[in-house]
Amino acid sequence: MSSESLAAFRKNASTDLRKLSEEHLQHDLQQSDRDTLESAAKKVSTHATIGSAIGIGLGLFLAIRIRTARKTMFQAFRATEKPKAVQFADGRTEAIPDLTPLLQPTTFGDIATYTFFSAGGLFLGGETGFLTGSASAARMITSDPESKKRIESAFRKYRIDVLKKEIDQLQAQDKGSDSGWRIFNQGEN
Repeated sequence: MSSESLAAFRKNASTDLRKLSEEHLQHDLQQSDRDTLESAAKKVSTHATIGSAIGIGLGLFLAIRIRTARKTMFQAFRATEKPKAVQFADGRTEAIPDLTPLLQPTTFGDIATYTFFSAGGLFLGGETGFLTGSASAARMITSDPESKKRIESAFRKYRIDVLKKEIDQLQAQDKGSDSGWRIFNQGEN
């Protein structure tokens, strides 16, 4: 599992794509549009970070509650009177083993509880924060119709350039191993 799978640790694309996006930001957008996009990006990041922190806190709180409940339940089980043997109808008596040590909460169980609840809280809180931040950023970007048109146009131009780069990369890879494609095409002629 990479750190990119958690919303709090996601980074932008590679450096060449970042340079390409900055080029489009400089040439296709006005300063107010760039400020709006920067503010929207910060809002998404802030929401994801706050959501992750709240999620970890909630996960730890729930882990503490579960650990406390397990300890209380074990103490109640240990304090109750348990039968020592069972007598069958034919008069035979069998001893019942004491299961109390097997039911006792362990350090490993506590560590697992804290780990899994914290990780779950981090994931759920981070993703929820990412979604709320994205929705808030989208509202911020779409609030000005003229700015929205310029941003959409710049994004389309950026996507065209990215796809052109990808085509160039695929063609460069294909030149090294294009014999299979040519053989396939020659068979059709």
